[in-house]
Amino acid sequence: MSKKRNPQAPQSCSNQNIDQYGYEDDGPPDAVDCLGPGDIRTIRINCEQQYKSCSNCISTAKYNLLSFIPIFLFEQFRRYSNCFFLLIALLQQIPEVSPTGRFTTLVPLCFILLVSAVKEIIEDFKRHRADREVNHRKVEVLHKGTWTSQRWDLINVGDIVKVQNNTFFPADLLILSSSEPQSMCYIETMNLDGETNLKIRQGLPETSHYMDANDLMHLKGTIECELPNRLIYDYVGSLKLVDKIPLSLGPNHLLLRGAMLRNTSWVCSVVIYTGHETKLMMNQTSAPLKRSTVDKIVNTQIIMLFLLLCSLCLLSSFCNIIWTKQKGHKDWYLQIDDIATYKFAFNLLTFFILFNNLIPISLQVTVEVVRFMQAVFINNDIEMYHEESNTPAMARTSNLNEELGMVKYIFSDKTGTLTRNVMEFKHCSIGGILYPEGSKDTLLDNLKNHPTSKYILEFLRMMSVCHTVIPEKVKNSDEMLYHASSPDEQALLKGSQLFGYVFHTRTPKLVVVSALGSDEEYEVLSVIEFTSTRKRMSVIVRAPDHKIYLYCKGADTVIFERLSKDVEQHKETTLMHLEEFANNGYRTLCFAYTEISENFYTSWNEEFIKASNVLTNREESIDEIARLIEKDLILLGATAVEDKLQDQVPETIAALIKADISVWILTGDKQETAINIGFSTNLITQGTSLIILNENTLDELRESLRQHINELGPSVGKLDNSFTLIIDGQSLKHALSHDLKMDFLELCMSCKSVICCRVSPMQKAEVVELVTTNTHQVTLAIGDGANDVAMIQKAHVGVGISGVEGLQAACASDYSIAQVMHYSS
Repeated sequence: MSKKRNPQAPQSCSNQNIDQYGYEDDGPPDAVDCLGPGDIRTIRINCEQQYKSCSNCISTAKYNLLSFIPIFLFEQFRRYSNCFFLLIALLQQIPEVSPTGRFTTLVPLCFILLVSAVKEIIEDFKRHRADREVNHRKVEVLHKGTWTSQRWDLINVGDIVKVQNNTFFPADLLILSSSEPQSMCYIETMNLDGETNLKIRQGLPETSHYMDANDLMHLKGTIECELPNRLIYDYVGSLKLVDKIPLSLGPNHLLLRGAMLRNTSWVCSVVIYTGHETKLMMNQTSAPLKRSTVDKIVNTQIIMLFLLLCSLCLLSSFCNIIWTKQKGHKDWYLQIDDIATYKFAFNLLTFFILFNNLIPISLQVTVEVVRFMQAVFINNDIEMYHEESNTPAMARTSNLNEELGMVKYIFSDKTGTLTRNVMEFKHCSIGGILYPEGSKDTLLDNLKNHPTSKYILEFLRMMSVCHTVIPEKVKNSDEMLYHASSPDEQALLKGSQLFGYVFHTRTPKLVVVSALGSDEEYEVLSVIEFTSTRKRMSVIVRAPDHKIYLYCKGADTVIFERLSKDVEQHKETTLMHLEEFANNGYRTLCFAYTEISENFYTSWNEEFIKASNVLTNREESIDEIARLIEKDLILLGATAVEDKLQDQVPETIAALIKADISVWILTGDKQETAINIGFSTNLITQGTSLIILNENTLDELRESLRQHINELGPSVGKLDNSFTLIIDGQSLKHALSHDLKMDFLELCMSCKSVICCRVSPMQKAEVVELVTTNTHQVTLAIGDGANDVAMIQKAHVGVGISGVEGLQAACASDYSIAQVMHYSS
């Protein structure tokens, strides 16, 4: 149901039944029909809100001035040894009981607590400093018709803010207008999903003309949206402007905190979620109080020693009573009291103090000093120093040093951790002819006069047109900088540049390519985006000859099954070239195209638009419509792209596997990208069998899990199996449910390695927690972005890389390094 316009309604914010914009409320809007009334939040634009919003001040620190003492003491006295020494120190204050000095135990205990307190204060001060730097950043906020610079922590829900180019978004924002046509803007989301490419976000056309302060002050309406949640890829809402019908809002209209505005001068937005209600912060967890395995073992041993101590004290006290009864009246000079019970209690406490060295306080002092010295060695290890970035290794939590030698499972991010996210175009196969690296002249000669010239022409056009890349011209240079949705798209465009096809301009509906020196304009009619299920992407364009073409690129399996039965030339030759590329460890893509009639496209596009606007199962609806047009394709060829890894990553992973450590990759990237990285890092070898879980429903996943477990038979739970498990985010959501998580874990424990792709930050943390909790093995998580913070905190040991994605992971980690090659040192 939607709100209906009531022309008699007063324009007042206080009317409870009819809002200030004249809408009579008879239920939630059409755009959020899937939500219940209690799941909707109403935000009023340019008007006082009906509820108090969450503060935009964020904190990632463990302590504050009031909580430091109680939390610190709780952490310290979780160690039974400290409790024991405190008891001994208190008993030593009783002169009649203690045969030792009052400060024998108290001074060392105070020293231990003081050293620990100083260490915790220093570490937490760095977190407070990082939080303060973020909270005190400035952004322009619309206030009484003028733009006013305001700190992030003072922003409220409903505020209209103006974010400038190359700055982070202060909260979760809804786009109103931007400096680009049609409210379009480009953002970088590597702190959210680990991807360094730029993405396009676009506001509604109805708000695109609200560009200056005066216009924005007259913007009136309400935003109804879902309550805050951690789903970074999902958003459902509705914008209701005065005298306008409700407008549907989706994730492409939202700018999330943690992302950065790029290649756009400015964007005006309204604040939707603030502070710890933003999707980024909801995917993070509070800084945990971690304890090492040695501390846990010592705790257990302390209990055993304490029981032994009590037994010795009781035995000694009873023996004292017996001795006193037998000889006490003879040795009158000892002045032994006749009250046995009273004497027994005093003797028990005296023996307790005398035997207290059975649990040596020197152990605690020694352990703390050793840990401190180990941390110094780590911080000054020249082999873990990264000269290029001037970044040394840093032990931020020395309490976990001994855990580093007991790690059984390593959970690693991919982008920026294992890879540099830099790819290079190597070879291509066009019309059955292989063009290896450096064969530019041969290809251009064949383009002029060769039986395959038509294939070469369409191949080069497709390389430069079939993508969602955003170009940026480097100042004072003819060089183009490409911001791609995936690094291989960037590599393909650089490859097309080598052959004289330079993509240099993009508008919402047009791409311009310099083809061997002359510009060609292609009207972009439709884009069918890549998904892990489709394993392909398509672009429908109107070429300069006014004909409509569909260009489709993707995995060889999905392209070949859509080829026209009448035109299967070069298929076998291309397959041979693909196998050769794969054997060399290259990433491969197949290219195909077809010409489409105007009438067919018009009718198909109507169905495609409908499928693109459904609120439930949108991806499946689009896939069904895409099947109608992605058929009868003509094979053009294939490409080979080399992915650049961080230095010595394969050697590092080989060393970890040789040490009987299981390595899992958790990434927000595409499934094919993750699998290729698995091969290039030697995590997956040519003889490894892949178990791929891409089920969309709980029942389908349950059946698939049981099938794979039954197939493994006696090998279930044994890590010497040559299997690698691949699972996407949708399946993982069901796999981590209460019903299936143990079956999922059992299957994972039967595989040599696991790769989780298209996962959210919280899913990363949930996977780490599942293994940490149920295997009782030491786990280590390593990452370099804000999207890795949650999993770093859930693992026994968290390692942060001080990389290009900022310092969020490093600040939240127990140990920080500059490159992944160091974590096998």
